[in-house]
Amino acid sequence: MEKVTSKDGTEIAYDTYGSGPVLVLVAGGFTDRARYVPDAEALASTFTVVNYDRRGRGDSGDAPTYAVEREWEDLDAVRSATGARFACAYSSGSMVLFQAGLPFEKQAVMEPPFRVEGAPPAPERYIERLQEYVAAGNPGGAAELFMVEAVGQPKEVVDQIRATPMWAGLEAVAHTLVYDGLQMGDSAVPTALLSTIELPTLALYSNDSPAWLQDSVKQTAAALPNGTAEGHDGTFHTLPPETLAGVLTNYFVTA
Repeated sequence: MEKVTSKDGTEIAYDTYGSGPVLVLVAGGFTDRARYVPDAEALASTFTVVNYDRRGRGDSGDAPTYAVEREWEDLDAVRSATGARFACAYSSGSMVLFQAGLPFEKQAVMEPPFRVEGAPPAPERYIERLQEYVAAGNPGGAAELFMVEAVGQPKEVVDQIRATPMWAGLEAVAHTLVYDGLQMGDSAVPTALLSTIELPTLALYSNDSPAWLQDSVKQTAAALPNGTAEGHDGTFHTLPPETLAGVLTNYFVTA
């Protein structure tokens, strides 16, 4: 593990794998870098993979107050420290990548969860309620709000997860759900922002994901001047590491 100091003094932790052109992975919501180790290991045969903890997660630090711009600076600090040429962002991490506007050569995003037609409705007062749970010292309440109302998991399933050892890990990053909510804004496809991004961008989705999520990816690619959408066999919100490695190798290196 290594660390780099972001512009506001916050330390950002990252691991590196493999050798080759440097590719940085940008985590999605409700995860730390441990979630992406299988992808990093699969990609390491072609790339030097940088897998970092977004602020407030894992081994990275945090600040007393949050602003979306700090995460853009974090990504820039990681890019500058490692010489990353490429980036791949997952889920809501896509908005960190899009808004940071950094000079990568190419980038990829995996299922940015914009709420297009057919998507489940956004929870009422979502960010405010998350903030209330966090302020009250109830990260479990924030986690349940996200899992049940934002994602749509049955409460009975969430209750079962509460009884397992993994719940403590989810509570540890639950406060960062506020961060992702702020990054996503109103969760609509940000067409105005995307229209300004000239960087070649590959937008990926799993063929097993809901139709609305696949459509979100397609609309994202269509709004980008140099965007391409591709679907591959996988599971909800996930491609097998070997599949992702093949796709990104082809896009970043071979093509």
